[in-house]
Amino acid sequence: MAAGGRAGRGRDISLAALQRHDPYISRIVDVASQVALYTFGPRANEWEKTDVEGTLFVYTRSASPKHGFTIMNRLSMENRTEPITKDLDLQLQDPFLLYRNARREFFLIHGVLLFPPCGPELMNGQVLVFVLTISDFKEQGGASAA
Repeated sequence: MAAGGRAGRGRDISLAALQRHDPYISRIVDVASQVALYTFGPRANEWEKTDVEGTLFVYTRSASPKHGFTIMNRLSMENRTEPITKDLDLQLQDPFLLYRNARREFFLIHGVLLFPPCGPELMNGQVLVFVLTISDFKEQGGASAA
């Protein structure tokens, strides 16, 4: 029971930290404790690690866009935030969750590498949960935008 209480308080602290960056964030939907962001360099034709690494939060917002995700960066003060809209291209390509947004860096493909806490089997399940969560949000956003 105490562990559940600590987890709840941890989520409350995380929500408060996210709301300092975006006051419209209303609820954390899912969390991956350790991820790293990569970009695919078309000239070099290889993945390049960025300076973004930390905890990934998937959340709902009380304003449009209604959903998003943020990587709270442990390496610098610059976090990575992406709205989840119908324009977000998303694909699971092991070991990355790939995405491309329509608002900036359109020709760059980003890869989010989720570090497995208990091995590759769990990581694939965790990535699948994120893909399904984000896909559900895209469908909701796409339906409300039409």
